[in-house]
Amino acid sequence: MSAGRTFSFRYAGVTGLMKVLGLGPGVSRIEVGTDSVHVVMGWGFRARIPRSSIRGARRSDGPVGGIGVHGWRGRWLVNGSTDGLVEIEIDPPARAVAVGVPVKLRLLRVSAEDPDGLVAAL
Repeated sequence: MSAGRTFSFRYAGVTGLMKVLGLGPGVSRIEVGTDSVHVVMGWGFRARIPRSSIRGARRSDGPVGGIGVHGWRGRWLVNGSTDGLVEIEIDPPARAVAVGVPVKLRLLRVSAEDPDGLVAAL
């Protein structure tokens, strides 16, 4: 990955549990590089998204159905908190691995410590 900026996932109230599950802050990050965006939440989620595939990024205040790694049909939520959410639109879809299963990624919502900084970087 080219030089860029690394953002931390936001965790709230479940940090200890997420650490025990191998999804905590020490093994999770959002790296925004010149050519790609690399999103990792421990063993539960990994994606490398070409910058050319990112169609938009914005703060997301919509409802959240849980904490962790959740998704279906190209729409994924990867979060440690229900706050600080950023929605990333991807086209063409990128490849990701969620809980060991290859998936297509069209829309990704992540919880970021610095959501405004992440949106600006994207």
